[in-house]
Amino acid sequence: MFEKRLERNLRAALKSFDGVQVRRIRGRMLVQADGSPARLEEAAARVFGLANLSTAWEVEPDFEAIAATGRELVEHALTHQYAGLQEVPFRVTVNRAAKSFPHTSVECDRAIGDLVVSHFPKLQVNLKAPVLELEVDIRDEGAWVFSGRHPGPGGLPVGVMGRVMCLLSGGIDSPVASWLAMKRGMRVDFVSFYSYPHVGPRTRDKIIRQVENLSRWQPQATVNIVPFAAIQEAIRDNCPPSYRTVLYRRAMQRIATKLAFRGKCKALITGESVGQVASQTLENMRVIEEASGLPVLRPLVTFDKQETIDIARRIGTFETSNMPAPDCCTVFQPEHPIIYGNLEEALAAESALDIDQLTIDAVRANERLHIPELK
Repeated sequence: MFEKRLERNLRAALKSFDGVQVRRIRGRMLVQADGSPARLEEAAARVFGLANLSTAWEVEPDFEAIAATGRELVEHALTHQYAGLQEVPFRVTVNRAAKSFPHTSVECDRAIGDLVVSHFPKLQVNLKAPVLELEVDIRDEGAWVFSGRHPGPGGLPVGVMGRVMCLLSGGIDSPVASWLAMKRGMRVDFVSFYSYPHVGPRTRDKIIRQVENLSRWQPQATVNIVPFAAIQEAIRDNCPPSYRTVLYRRAMQRIATKLAFRGKCKALITGESVGQVASQTLENMRVIEEASGLPVLRPLVTFDKQETIDIARRIGTFETSNMPAPDCCTVFQPEHPIIYGNLEEALAAESALDIDQLTIDAVRANERLHIPELK
């Protein structure tokens, strides 16, 4: 089931290429397509579930054909990658999955290695710490020769663990949290809260840009943009100032839960990290989560900010997150927010609101966008 999902995700990631063929061959995905191998690798490197990627040459399953292709690959590597080295530690690794092939893997290693090494005096056999490794995969379906493995993103194929709903703010944390959820096989939908006219259209545009960035890591992406100003105004006018942010977030949890049920999502995802801001103490997180009707997953719960920033830079979300546009939690921010919130006090504050009707109105006014339509 995981491999079938990975195959579908690969096809989706490579849909811009012509002539795409994806085959599952016992632990590997064989991808053929028209286009630059470097561009294919770049696109495939954003598909979770892939441990590594290599550009491979398909050859006839015999020593001479394999060795001839191997010599070409080694010559290219010595000319372009290792031209400055006097000696290049080298090994051949053969995976002989085709039991009908007349020699064992070790016999293949030695025979092909001898045929290649004899052509290049710079090569020095080193089985423990090779700088250059020529790999051969011999299977019933064919034989492939390659040199060099590029790291894939790892993780599980997106979708095998079901769907979740990420509460996406304009900051650095929640995009990284959603990316980490994708890496563990979760298909992520998004909800963001838009406090127009207290924040301008740049905030909405920023959220859409964030989802477009993240959509490169999963086959499709959907974002719900929920008008939130009416709820914030009601909290401002009727509730203690110190509880404003906690009550905002409780309202978000309720709305996100309803949208999640509509989308058949199994959990909510947030970018919270313990102690990072006043609303993220253990006490406040408990008060906020109580309003949710689903489990709340926090992939960043123990991360330092710099750890999150490092991932954001690596996955390409940092620049968008840094765009100057306020998020809704900056609206009517209290001077002295509650740090150690109490559930009974929060419930008492909410009793001054028609919170059910406010939630219904916000869900009805939700704007649901599908990223393929945006592109």
